[in-house]
Amino acid sequence: MTKDWYAWHSDYDQPESALARRLAEVRQRVADALDAAPPGPLRALSLCAGQGRDLIPVLATHPRGGDVTARLVELDARNVDLARRAAADAGLTGVEVVTGDASLTDRYADLAPADLVLVCGIFGNITDDDIRATVRHCASLCATGGTVLWTRHRREPDLVPAICEWFAEEGFDPVAVNSPADGVCVGAHRFTGTPRPLAAGERMFAFVGYDVLERTEQQ
Repeated sequence: MTKDWYAWHSDYDQPESALARRLAEVRQRVADALDAAPPGPLRALSLCAGQGRDLIPVLATHPRGGDVTARLVELDARNVDLARRAAADAGLTGVEVVTGDASLTDRYADLAPADLVLVCGIFGNITDDDIRATVRHCASLCATGGTVLWTRHRREPDLVPAICEWFAEEGFDPVAVNSPADGVCVGAHRFTGTPRPLAAGERMFAFVGYDVLERTEQQ
């Protein structure tokens, strides 16, 4: 861990910040995915969920929120505590917030494949090879017709086109790939394939941190 990821969330409270604008876009995509979801019970997974600000407020107000069983996995216990309180305050009894390593496939074995998978805030903090591996695992985490939401900065070299190609190779169709927040992309891809079994005991990625990656690239 190279940053204080609890303090990092403070930029969300600044309405004109890049993070606040990115958050608004992600929330809209969550709502759109719920709008498009089939009737009946739904499942959602959120990797490196932070304080749950992208998912929990949408579930709290959306007509389908009560249909969703969700698991949010986050390493920082302070963020987990805030997310749990937010879910409890919203009466979201189907939302579980887990303290732990979000990169481990075993965290999701009993809920995958899910109708909504959030991998937001990850692709800018892991290596290119791990992004590719995580996209591959998304074809196990996501149900047919389900949606994966992801984010990635658009600094050079811009990896967003490659990420879109990787999703296509795994059976995903693009729903929206936007850059609403100072060059930060918010992507939504719908899975049209048949989910592969989720491999047990695997690590999908190593969370390096964008600051460490930037220093490495400059060396």
